[in-house]
Amino acid sequence: MVVVGAGPIGLAAILGARLFSPAHIVAVDKAQSRLQAAKLFGADTTVMADDDPLAAVRSLTGGLGADVVMEAVGTPETFELCTSLVRPGGRVANIGVHGKPATLHLEDLWIRNVTITTGLVDTYSTPKLLGMLVAGQLDTGHMVTHRFPLEEIMQAYDAFSRPAQTGALKVVLTR
Repeated sequence: MVVVGAGPIGLAAILGARLFSPAHIVAVDKAQSRLQAAKLFGADTTVMADDDPLAAVRSLTGGLGADVVMEAVGTPETFELCTSLVRPGGRVANIGVHGKPATLHLEDLWIRNVTITTGLVDTYSTPKLLGMLVAGQLDTGHMVTHRFPLEEIMQAYDAFSRPAQTGALKVVLTR
């Protein structure tokens, strides 16, 4: 399994994926600090986005690609990367929020029998996950890295927008 984007959504995906005991979890991101966090959340392998994620995934899978690839960024480039990382018969789960159109290369995907899923949060699993969180079975303590008072909202946005420089994973505003 591969998660592209190790921000809060990607980290939650890694943590949730661990519940299903995948053979291997690979995290891809542009910020080294987020890849370090991905390791804390259960990623086995991390790959800088500017390196060659496709070569890394092919190396780990005997050239086949990943069974499941989760897109957790929401950009056209990361969506297209995900469709290149998935194996024939695999799944791409789009969990990132897209603000721009992404190209769906059906000319490449149809013959590989790739399934693509999208959607909002599935609240069916929320009570179970909240129960696991309360019981200490899900460790999310590493997710919040920065706290700002509400009046410093612009500094909070700045910190979150530059994770490679600030190490920000999740920024929380307080009163």
